[in-house]
Amino acid sequence: MRWDDFRRSDNVEDRRGMRGIPGGAGGLGIGTVLVLGVVGWALGIDPRLLISGAEILSGGTQQTQQSGPTGAPQDQTGQFVAAIAGDTEDRWRVIFRNAGKEYTPPKMVIFSGVTSSGCGTAQSAMGPFYCPLDQKIYLDTSFFKDLETRFQGCEGKACQFSQAYVISHEVGHHVQNLLGILPKAQQIQQQMGDRAEANQVQVRIELQADCFAGVWANAAQKKWNFIEQGDIEAAMQTASAIGDDRLQKRTQGRVVPDAFTHGSSAQRVRWFTAGLKDGNISSCDTFKAAQP
Repeated sequence: MRWDDFRRSDNVEDRRGMRGIPGGAGGLGIGTVLVLGVVGWALGIDPRLLISGAEILSGGTQQTQQSGPTGAPQDQTGQFVAAIAGDTEDRWRVIFRNAGKEYTPPKMVIFSGVTSSGCGTAQSAMGPFYCPLDQKIYLDTSFFKDLETRFQGCEGKACQFSQAYVISHEVGHHVQNLLGILPKAQQIQQQMGDRAEANQVQVRIELQADCFAGVWANAAQKKWNFIEQGDIEAAMQTASAIGDDRLQKRTQGRVVPDAFTHGSSAQRVRWFTAGLKDGNISSCDTFKAAQP
């Protein structure tokens, strides 16, 4: 993909290289955070829920937020993140304006290892995530390497479009938050007594974020013609590689659909493709679809 023309966002906070979490990470040791992160991935449970629960049980509910320098980093990885963040800001601002709404972008926090967030401890084993409480996206940039090695979701230069897909997926959650979709869905989840049903709502949330990532790519392609040969295939391979069924098969040797939280490989590919082809938010209503 060609991203040289993308505007670099100044709304990037660089915490890479910062050590430790002020306030003791809610009283949890780094080893505990790592274990809970791995358990969450294996069982299909959002690791943040496990970690937040453990923090409450340990009595460590207070956590001081870390902060790092803000602005577009100068290294290659930092420049790439700032470029994707900048273009998502520009494209979604236009999309919202055309709908008579105002778009306020999320802050992009890049870190290494572990850091604090408004949703509890952020740790690399969780993968990238959006925290609606502070409206920030947390990304350990080592995840980019994981896409190529651990998940085998892309290869070589084509990984850049896959990385952009991952970032724009998290931006998609912010879009959901601004549109009121995310708070409403979370309220529905809290009212459900059955975990499998709550997971199905979560799947629809995640698949819609995939579709919104496709909407961004559609708008950016019209503006910049930035997609190169092999990029779409790489993104599809990544979407497939991080589907719940593939991850469960890899970590626990079997697939448990009731434990899905992000959707199957086929579902993730289908909804990203829907947004990419149509380019409209209206094409991303995973909640009305009979089958997500």
